[in-house]
Amino acid sequence: MKAEDNDIKIMQLRAFCMIAERGTVSEAAEKLFRTQSAITRSIRDLEHTLATPLFERHASGMLLTEMGKCVLPRAQRAISELQRIPATLSRLKQRDHHRDDAEPIWLFNVRRLQVFLRLYRLHHTQSVANSLGISQPAVSAALKVLEKGAGISLFQRTPKGMMPSTAAREMAPFISRALNEIRHIPEDLAAAAGILRGTVHVGALPLCRSTLLPLAITRLVAIHPGIKIVTNESAFDALVTELRAGDIDFILGALRQDENVLDIQNQVLFAESLVLVVRPQHPLAGRQLSATDLPPVQWILPRVNSPARHLLDSAFQALGINVPTPMVESGDLAIVRGLLLNSDMVAAVSSHQLEYELTAGILRPLKFSLPNTRREIGLTLRQGALHAPAAEALIRCITDVATAQNL
Repeated sequence: MKAEDNDIKIMQLRAFCMIAERGTVSEAAEKLFRTQSAITRSIRDLEHTLATPLFERHASGMLLTEMGKCVLPRAQRAISELQRIPATLSRLKQRDHHRDDAEPIWLFNVRRLQVFLRLYRLHHTQSVANSLGISQPAVSAALKVLEKGAGISLFQRTPKGMMPSTAAREMAPFISRALNEIRHIPEDLAAAAGILRGTVHVGALPLCRSTLLPLAITRLVAIHPGIKIVTNESAFDALVTELRAGDIDFILGALRQDENVLDIQNQVLFAESLVLVVRPQHPLAGRQLSATDLPPVQWILPRVNSPARHLLDSAFQALGINVPTPMVESGDLAIVRGLLLNSDMVAAVSSHQLEYELTAGILRPLKFSLPNTRREIGLTLRQGALHAPAAEALIRCITDVATAQNL
């Protein structure tokens, strides 16, 4: 039987975690204010859904099986994310948060949380109903339970649809992370049984889209064909938001350094500098250039306010050259490549971005050094994240490819 994340019930995970903590069904039932039969039934149903025993039953209590130990960290994280929401709402309502409020039962329903996230993103109840295959009254009922439990309005009806309130925006990352943890449980169990499957969501920044990431993906799926890769090419700020919500597993590309951001960590893979690139027939190709004889050209530059653009501006200032005015601003390699091949424009890019074209002689670097444009390339990760096995495997492949290419 194949376990799907929407078959796993949060109340079952809650019972599972409590038995693992307390050691017996009776103590778990007492702690959760439920009958022993209800707790026993929850565990039986969860084991049926996951198609594996989670506990060994002994006269002295319940001991986790190896598969139970595999599930526990992910289950604990999912419950913990939801338990943090009341404190966040209390701060918004300017009320004290007490330990008695720590069990938000109104949140312990997967479908209800799915309704919340879909409405958060789609803004229309009918769209949510269609996407989940349920009725519009069911969406409204789920929202009513959530707002009653939160004790605060979560969505406002506007001409643009149902827009999230401040409380909903605060809740969304916790809910998203909880659902993503639950989604990974079947993948963890499959990996423990020697089968790697699941979907990896990668935030792909421009520097690694052309060579490093494709090579790593090719290596991974050749070994594990059951894995699916989904890339997201959004801007860095949008990718970080999705990373914090657990909707993407990691970001690959140029690293941003911000010591004030505590929930994000960087893993450096290599460093490289910016280069000036032209087509082989360009009048400047092959000539040794200096700051004094670089003539006016039509520039293709990275977008304004991007890290690469800041480095480039600083390099020209250090050389005593006026900061160039671009004819084209773009981070799209297909556009940059097309412009270079069909004109005498000059592009400032990372050497790794157009590695294939430079190696094959399709494009050529100018003999002109841009000082202090070296920057670190690598992985941006959520601090303390428990990566799914498939994501861990792709990270290993990325690291191996970077090492093999002496990047």
